[in-house]
Formats: sequence, structure tokens, C-alpha cells
Amino acid sequence: MRTVPSSGGVSLAVHDFGGSGRPTLFAHATGLHGAVWEPFAAALGDGFQRWALDFRAHGQSVVPPNQPLPWTEMGDDVEAAVHHLPGQPGQFLGIGHSMGAAALLLAEQARPGTFAGLWLFEPIAPPPSPAGAMEGGKHLSEGAARRRENFPTAAEALAHYSAKPPLNTWQAAALAAYVRHGFVADEDGTVHLACRPADEAQIFRGGDGHQAFSRLGDVHCPVLVVCGDHLLPPGALAEAIALVLPQGSLERHRFMGHFGPLEAPRTLAASAAAFATTLR
Repeated sequence: MRTVPSSGGVSLAVHDFGGSGRPTLFAHATGLHGAVWEPFAAALGDGFQRWALDFRAHGQSVVPPNQPLPWTEMGDDVEAAVHHLPGQPGQFLGIGHSMGAAALLLAEQARPGTFAGLWLFEPIAPPPSPAGAMEGGKHLSEGAARRRENFPTAAEALAHYSAKPPLNTWQAAALAAYVRHGFVADEDGTVHLACRPADEAQIFRGGDGHQAFSRLGDVHCPVLVVCGDHLLPPGALAEAIALVLPQGSLERHRFMGHFGPLEAPRTLAASAAAFATTLR
């Protein structure tokens, strides 16, 4: 684990998964942390030097309570990680899920040439819409605000999530990593979520306000947009995103939901590894 500075005085935790070859940065979804990528990173195979960041307010990247968390600053976190990690901009492969996929787009838009290519699973990058293309974000925000924050032990948290949709669909190793790194021990022996429910709720509320879709034409590196087979956002937006990207393409996987990288890490790691062979 290393730390790197980002905008606003934030220090980011970055997980080092090892390996050698193409520098590769993993970017997680809202409410999670970098360590959930462990099974995916392990399945990626040889030829990759692998890191995963904890976005601000997630995992070990701690921020004060009630701090604003705009999605543009998630893009700042990606830029900061690339800047401080070994490897030159333009060599990096970005692998992102949901919010993390959008943050990779935001970083490439802010500093073109940061990435050699992007592999994005269901990025949160809705087109502008008076009705709000991501109306579900309000419900996600409300649900996050009510999320159970404390458990007697980490083992009880793991048992709870193992029986609770949608986390019960995750590969066991991914769920174990989420609990292992996603909770903080208290003095009385109980544990609490590292990502505060209020912070998670705020981030969900900002999911349709960052304008990444409007600037997709500024992303000139190859991008593979990957999605499951469900018909609701964000998966339903994947085709539109791929069509607007100058070098975008779409890959759809049947029988897979929005948490595909955690449900089927081997399958999707094979997709990312194949995509990487097409990059300069």
C-alpha cells in the first residue's frame, strides 16, 4: 500500500497488486474500494503492473465529514494516481467499474493522452436529459443513506452481505476483500463502514451532473465499453456511450448484472487482457 496526494489536500491509498509490464490502474464503483479488484487483477495474467486506488471517502482514503465530493474530483484522483505511480502517461491501461469507469473518462478528458486505452464496465456517464437519465440515482442515494453502518464483528458483516442481494452474487474472494478493507475497527471491538453512508449518498446524487457524456469526443484512446444484459441504466447506456466515443466499441455479456467485475472476475479479466493486446 502506498499513498499519493490528490487535489484539495486529500491523500489517496493505492493498493499494489504486483506484476510487471503495462502499468494498469483499477478504479472501483461508489461505496467500494480498490481491494475488491483483487480477484480480477489476479486473473488478468502476466504482462501487467497492477494498482488500484481508493477514491476519496472510500477505503483508506479518508476525508473529513460533510466534505463536498463532486465527481470531477474523482477524476482528479485518477490523474493523481497516474502521476505518482511508475510508468509514463500514455502507457497506462485504465480498468474501471461504474463510478470508477466515469472517473477514468473524466481524467482522460481533463488530460488527453493519460491512457493508452480504457476498459470500462457500465460507466456512469448519462447523456443530458431534462428528465434525468439516471433517475435511479435518487433511489440509490436514499438507500445508501439508510445503509447499516456498524456490525459487531467483520465476520458478522461478511455473513450479512453473503445473504443479501446484490452482494450475494459476488465471487467469494471479492466479497471477502470488500469486508476486509471496507470496515474500520472501533475501540470496543465493533466495526464500521470506511465509506460513510452520507458520503456514499452524496456521490450517488452527483452521478448525472458531471457532464462526461458531453465530452466523450475528447477521449481519443481506444475504449471498450462492457455491460451486462439488463435493460435499465447504467447498463442500458453502454451502447450510446460506445457509439459517441471516437474509438469506442461495445461488448455485452449475458447473465451478468451491474456488479459483473465482482460476479465474474475471471470472465471479465479475460476480456480486459484481450483488449490490452490491441493497444500500442
